[in-house]
Amino acid sequence: MTNRKYELPSSEEVDLARVSAASLTKFLQALPDDRRANIKMGGEDLIVPRHAVELLRDILAGMSAGKTINIVPMAKELTTQQAADFLNVSRPYLIGLLEQGELNHTLVGTHRRIRFDDLLAYREKMVNKSKAAMDELMKLSQELGIGY
Repeated sequence: MTNRKYELPSSEEVDLARVSAASLTKFLQALPDDRRANIKMGGEDLIVPRHAVELLRDILAGMSAGKTINIVPMAKELTTQQAADFLNVSRPYLIGLLEQGELNHTLVGTHRRIRFDDLLAYREKMVNKSKAAMDELMKLSQELGIGY
């Protein structure tokens, strides 16, 4: 197995992912109460939990949009550079967030580590804050007759 961590899917993979994601979506909708799926691979039957099929559908949907997909365990701890890359901010900016207590972290020796689930919670908080600010701007523009 090769390390394709940051490689975009090929156009063939995008097309195959699109068809596969649509098929899995139909399967999941047709059988909403099934808790597991029977998949045939190489002539062998494989029984997997429904949640795994739902995750596979989501992965395929992301691939069909041409996105790079990485799977990260929620409890995984990331380095400050990995966390900064995930949030799309600079490492010094992320360090500032850590020092201000905006984002939880632990020390491993002298190195800071940030849990992935803490990063997701922080990102969601920031998205919600941005949406609230945008809603306020729209409300003010309507009140002032600016017309947005």
